[in-house]
Amino acid sequence: MEMKGIRMWDGEREIGAVRLAWQGDRIEEIDACAPAHTDLSVVPGLVDSHVHLLGYAGTAPVDYLSWPLVTPDVERVLHGVSQAQRAMRLGVTTVRDLAGERGQIAIRNAFDQGVLDGPRVVVHGIVGMTAGHSDLFTPPDVERRAPTADGPDACRRLVREFARMGADGIKVCTSGGVLSVGDRSEWRNYTAAELDTIVDEAHALGMLVAAHCHTVAGIEAALAAGVDSLEHATQVTPAQAEEAARRGLTIAPTLLILERIVRGDTAVPEHSRDKARALYGARREALRQAHNAGAPFVLGTDSSGRHMPFGMQMDEVRAMVDEIGLSDEEAMVAATSAAARAVGLGDRVGRLAPGFGADFLVVRGAPWRSIGDLTADRLIAVVCRGKVVAGALP
Repeated sequence: MEMKGIRMWDGEREIGAVRLAWQGDRIEEIDACAPAHTDLSVVPGLVDSHVHLLGYAGTAPVDYLSWPLVTPDVERVLHGVSQAQRAMRLGVTTVRDLAGERGQIAIRNAFDQGVLDGPRVVVHGIVGMTAGHSDLFTPPDVERRAPTADGPDACRRLVREFARMGADGIKVCTSGGVLSVGDRSEWRNYTAAELDTIVDEAHALGMLVAAHCHTVAGIEAALAAGVDSLEHATQVTPAQAEEAARRGLTIAPTLLILERIVRGDTAVPEHSRDKARALYGARREALRQAHNAGAPFVLGTDSSGRHMPFGMQMDEVRAMVDEIGLSDEEAMVAATSAAARAVGLGDRVGRLAPGFGADFLVVRGAPWRSIGDLTADRLIAVVCRGKVVAGALP
């Protein structure tokens, strides 16, 4: 298949009018040619580096804490498929699930094998401590809960179990969270010895490590342990941002979900809203200073369907310009080539080049020049894995 005469932005820079040819899930040729569609552009599919697929995908009101506990795993997988396909139809052709287990791995495999149409899915298993952020989504007396690990040996074993399961990477928490119940954002999650072990074992098995970290202390612990990406990084300091920039560690700031909690756009317990307010106040200045210090940002929304609906990824990209001060082109890089590298797929997606996967969007306008053009109503077509999955090609 091919398109002729369409202006291209390749994930890093504007190319001009091209003939783009692809065969199946592979871009074969990109050649300069005379322009034929002066108001349209082709850009790489978006890459969301931080999602949670197995949230509730329906429209009826449900309690986000109890729904996973009373819903069979096989049913939750169907919700995950729906979430992933919705994101894909709205321009997100790669997602990374940062609390994955067998369900998300099954979704990944079904999409990869062509059983169902869906985006590329990268799955990180979460290694968390007893009474840590990931453990406190489950009430204390409920026996059905996600696995935890305490002490270096148990942490090493859980990393290995996720590797055996087929996970692509590991997520670890170095601070408390917002939506978890009974903790505080400033709580330490894991000792230095435990974090060192988790990162050591993951890296030994070829797995990237993403760190949930809101606070200065949590970010410092993540940096000391040698993780590969910082999730949230709400209170990041300029010195920490400079260190992240030196190492090439990306920050996924998950802007809109915290804002939605603070504004009351999504129903959460009051203690969670209080935690969100405490973090939200100084976040904008901290992230702006981090950008000025050179920290590399990537698209990460924390979408789960309930608090942050799938399909708001373009809104998040535009918010990175407004809130952090990224230029329009920097925001597009953050949502494509930089995010692809952060999830370990930088040699396959996030850019438009011969040999890369055939994931791209046809949009009206030029969002790398004017980020306001990156909206759902200006999306003409979505091609994922070489197939037109939404809209129609010009």
